Amino acid sequence: MADTAASATVEQTLDAASLCGMNLAVWAGLQPDHTAVIDPDGTTHSYATINANANRLVRMLRARGLQAGDAVALVCSNRAEFVEVLAATLRSGLRLTPVNWHLTADEIAYVIADCEARAVIVEARVTAAIEAVNGLPGLEIKLSVGGPIGGFETYAEAIAPYAGDDIGDPSLGNTMMYTSGTTGRPKGVFRPNPAVTPYMMYLARGYEPGVSVQMCAGPAYHAAPLVFDVRAAMNAGAALVLIDKWDSEHVLRTIHERKVTHFHLVPIMFQRLLALPQAVRDRYPVDHVRFIIHGAAPCPPEVKRGMIDWFGPVLTEYYAGSEGGAGFLIDSHEWLQKPGSVGKRPALLQVRILGEDGADLPNGQAGAIYQQLPPGGAFTYFKDEAKTLASRVDDFFTMGDVGYFDEDDYLFLTGRNAETIISGGVNIYPQEIDNELVKHPAVADSATVGAPHDEWGEQVKAVILLKPGHAPGPDLADEILAFARAALPGFKVPKSLDFVTELPRSEAGKIQRNKVRAPYWEGRARQI
Repeated sequence: MADTAASATVEQTLDAASLCGMNLAVWAGLQPDHTAVIDPDGTTHSYATINANANRLVRMLRARGLQAGDAVALVCSNRAEFVEVLAATLRSGLRLTPVNWHLTADEIAYVIADCEARAVIVEARVTAAIEAVNGLPGLEIKLSVGGPIGGFETYAEAIAPYAGDDIGDPSLGNTMMYTSGTTGRPKGVFRPNPAVTPYMMYLARGYEPGVSVQMCAGPAYHAAPLVFDVRAAMNAGAALVLIDKWDSEHVLRTIHERKVTHFHLVPIMFQRLLALPQAVRDRYPVDHVRFIIHGAAPCPPEVKRGMIDWFGPVLTEYYAGSEGGAGFLIDSHEWLQKPGSVGKRPALLQVRILGEDGADLPNGQAGAIYQQLPPGGAFTYFKDEAKTLASRVDDFFTMGDVGYFDEDDYLFLTGRNAETIISGGVNIYPQEIDNELVKHPAVADSATVGAPHDEWGEQVKAVILLKPGHAPGPDLADEILAFARAALPGFKVPKSLDFVTELPRSEAGKIQRNKVRAPYWEGRARQI
């Protein structure tokens, strides 16, 4: 790969292979014995093994009648079979829906049925998924991984009779993720034309085939770990280290001992790593890390500065969603000049900031963020035309986020429409308040919400999780509020503060602000 001509040839080969979902197969040919996946228990799987099993699965599914465009549901934790199923569907034209295995049986059943899966692959330890599948009629193929399940074929036995050499007629498949949503059932984000990432993107992020090591510390069924960890490793020829459950010291030890070079994290993971005692952090040097990408939730500036001070200027933040979008990115050097920003206005696709009247707002004013739909790549919410249309203005769509561009065209997020606090007719965006509260030395995390107020409609309520060693009490509450008062305009300062022992988060690491808010509005007919 050092020779320039050879590198160019490999790059062209990979770009061509990406159009039919065969990048992993290319790497299996170039480095068959190189480690492709390391399971949470330490079991290693080579590129040749992962690739052969993906080909076997394609042949098995086709033999059972599945065709390009059909759907497969996968309810599975971070393990090698997840990568094999993803590789198989990407090269066979199938549509894969990875299902959140932390959901209830009813919720899992809904997703499997709604995505119209003809085949389902379930991990034996996910009892809710077994209950869900057993209650669904019409599933043609049911496979188990990680142990036997009554009424299921085992994955290994089902694919064993089929050949493992590369299929001769690959066709690019797709993944359809389900949005978490704050109300109602989640919806599949369907894009008829799957996005293809050129290999040059991985070179720009410092990947070296056979050398780089990727870590997936979040659940692979979420869009960001799936793209930035699993598919990145598959496409860049890196080894993929899978983490099954978050443990801060274990993650840091893994980064050190496995010489992990690339990974995706969300801000709560940053906070947990930064909370490790300095003696623990000193035990595991991390100077080999080359690229950390993060997003999915707003990152308090002080937390990000702490990570840059520790790992170096190797952080890149993105702003996007399952729906896609213009694609905001900002590296550490740029962010230090514009702390709190998620990146500069992209050149390829337009972004608009719209007021409540639908008019475009000037730089400096916060409003709803609308991003241009890519030509030929527009998404729809699967089987929900009303929700699709509700997110659109002309050929622009919104994910419900609120923000503004500064005078240099850098975007700053201030909240979400669903989270906006309206107090006395004034819109208040809670993320701005949280960013200040977490700077207090006693505050581990904060979720500001709107609590009911008979006169003002809503008032600002801070819900605080304390760091170990700090006890809740009225004196500390007054101290934190005084701290906020020194940094925020009066109308944004919380009028009251509650302490909690836990803040609800989604598996993607986002605070579920609607769940924090709900108890304050219980029993009220009006929820503002």
